[in-house]
Amino acid sequence: QVQLVESGGGLVQAGGSLRLSCAASGRTLSSLGMAWCRQAPETEREFVAGALSGGTTRYTTSVQGRFTISRDNAKNTVYLQRNTLKPEDRAIYSCAAGRSVSLAGMTGPRHYDYWGQGTQVTASS
Repeated sequence: QVQLVESGGGLVQAGGSLRLSCAASGRTLSSLGMAWCRQAPETEREFVAGALSGGTTRYTTSVQGRFTISRDNAKNTVYLQRNTLKPEDRAIYSCAAGRSVSLAGMTGPRHYDYWGQGTQVTASS
């Protein structure tokens, strides 16, 4: 079984940058499709960014600004970077991994098999 542990969340001032880390164990990261999702209060969990094992990346179109997902297979770690954080970005961010994630399905949280506990991100104005 794959274990995922997120870190890097906390209180970030609006306009500041965010960098989250997801450390994976139990299986080599190179064989997994990875994603970051988030869930704000009273909302459903939504896809933010994903990276397939082959390197293909996709990002949400629902928010302003740019997210960047990156993989470091040697460290078995996935990162999520966002510059110019918005107050609307506050949510619990969760790392996800999937054994067989396709290009068509990678933006759907239900296609991932393993999930971290999440890390809270609060964007203050």
